[in-house]
Amino acid sequence: MSDRSELIAVGKPFSFDAERDAEFERLITRYPIRESMIMPALWLVQEQDGWICAEAISYIAERIGTYPAKVFELATFYTMYHLKPVGRHHICVCRTLSCYLRDKQEIVDYLAEEIGIRPGQVSEDGKFSLEEVECLGHCGTAPVVQLDGEFHEAMDAKKLKALLATLD
Repeated sequence: MSDRSELIAVGKPFSFDAERDAEFERLITRYPIRESMIMPALWLVQEQDGWICAEAISYIAERIGTYPAKVFELATFYTMYHLKPVGRHHICVCRTLSCYLRDKQEIVDYLAEEIGIRPGQVSEDGKFSLEEVECLGHCGTAPVVQLDGEFHEAMDAKKLKALLATLD
């Protein structure tokens, strides 16, 4: 099943919890054009649930007063939004030229061998997910890995093993 068909599938209704609802209401006053609130609203969903389901896209559209297609368009354009569940620890490995030339593949191969995941997969225990992404902007210190939003430069399999050992 493709990412798109998974997104279209209907599940349980979505709504913000009290904390995210209050943050949404606080932020919406800062945007005179309500559609400008789409990206912050997507962040709130992802912060709450860890990923963005189809019901959340419809919910955001309704709250902002736009079409679900506009919200979907932004959610699918930016790789920072997860449109399917990810692991508790999300690993992004840069796949662009600088990282490729400095052996980013060693990192991907290590994760496949030691954790059993390839790009686009979540480990069986749900602890890790892996994604290859476009430039993370640290070309001079390649290869770079982003783990739970934090950058780790000049990475190799040995350093990654030590880093992963520090996680719960």
